[in-house]
Amino acid sequence: MAQLYFKHGAMGSSKTANALMARFNYEERGQKTLLVKPRMDVRDGDHIVHSRIGLSHPCVYFDEMRAMDEAALRENACIIVDEAQFLTAEEVDYLVHLVDDCDIPVICYGLRADFKGELFPGSYRLLVMADKLEEVKTICWCGKKAMFNARFDEDGHVLKEGEQVVLGANDKYIGLCRRHWMRGDLGPDFAARRSVSDAV
Repeated sequence: MAQLYFKHGAMGSSKTANALMARFNYEERGQKTLLVKPRMDVRDGDHIVHSRIGLSHPCVYFDEMRAMDEAALRENACIIVDEAQFLTAEEVDYLVHLVDDCDIPVICYGLRADFKGELFPGSYRLLVMADKLEEVKTICWCGKKAMFNARFDEDGHVLKEGEQVVLGANDKYIGLCRRHWMRGDLGPDFAARRSVSDAV
């Protein structure tokens, strides 16, 4: 019986890499998958899902998937959705339809909350509707579990105001534990870590 999964994590927790590995695992066993992302996510190019560690694969946009015939969608062993936080509540309900009425497993990967600590609309609906919730874990600079996404400016100040979505600014975010997110503390070695990541 198909289920809807929501695998969420803070920035830098390898959600996209996990999505691409899940696709690879299905297809390595001869099972067809459909890799999907919201159209608004064009940071890494047109019709492509790309992870920070260099993995990438072509995808379709969510609206293109919705335009497909459901018989064609049923040919997939699984539908994998990256950046699911950008979905609308209605789009999540469409995924519920694919799971419940078409018996297609759907695995969604995305952020739970934004840099202000507020749920994204898509994440909120997935937290309500998903059969299975799973946290993709990463750590804060202090070693504790990172649960929050901090947005920071060029001077290393953590921001708590602004637009919820700023595409193409991955280098302006970092995962922090609750304590350090609340304090706006990027850590004593932030500048050194930043220069290393910029050099990679």
